[in-house]
Amino acid sequence: MTGFFITGTDTGVGKTHFTACLTRSLRQNSIPAIPLKPISSGDRSDSILLSDATGGVISPAEINPIHFSAPLAPYAASIVESKPFPWGILRERIVKLTQSYPGPFLIEGVGGWRVPIDSTLGIREWAQELALPVVLVARNTVGTLNHTLLSVDSIRQANLPIRGLILNEHFSRTDDPSATTNPALLQELTSLPILSLPSGMSQLPSLPPWLIPG
Repeated sequence: MTGFFITGTDTGVGKTHFTACLTRSLRQNSIPAIPLKPISSGDRSDSILLSDATGGVISPAEINPIHFSAPLAPYAASIVESKPFPWGILRERIVKLTQSYPGPFLIEGVGGWRVPIDSTLGIREWAQELALPVVLVARNTVGTLNHTLLSVDSIRQANLPIRGLILNEHFSRTDDPSATTNPALLQELTSLPILSLPSGMSQLPSLPPWLIPG
């Protein structure tokens, strides 16, 4: 399987929005990207958005095979709903999808990098199992330096390659000077490429080589 594992510094940082933008950009460049959000909690609007980004090539149900009704981390939701996390179903569905579509696959995590999936495994361990390069999405606001650096450290400690950082400008405010200083500082401190994602974009303003799977 080729592609990326897309994670975030927190929940609600814009992972799905970025994944949809990247999907559209890759497909417009004749790269048949397939976005997946295999695990979700709460509503399932993200899977509909990702399906729309492919022009309906893949259905929301295929994109999101594992769903919890409670808007909680998967481990918390599984406790509330009294059902163990279905690892077997998750792995079986991903294998089936890789047999049905050529990819590349853009696999979006749920919540942030260290969200627990069950009592022993979390997003980090699942990403290690998939063994895909990681793209990290963060808000471009004050506090992002700390959250992003902690996440980068943990991803590197997991021995996974990081392709780059996405700074979501949707959360930026004109009275927040960190929105101006964050990109250069993060590039200096992590030695990773940075892409700023302007608010309201439906596809990437450009498609840098490091965001082309392969």
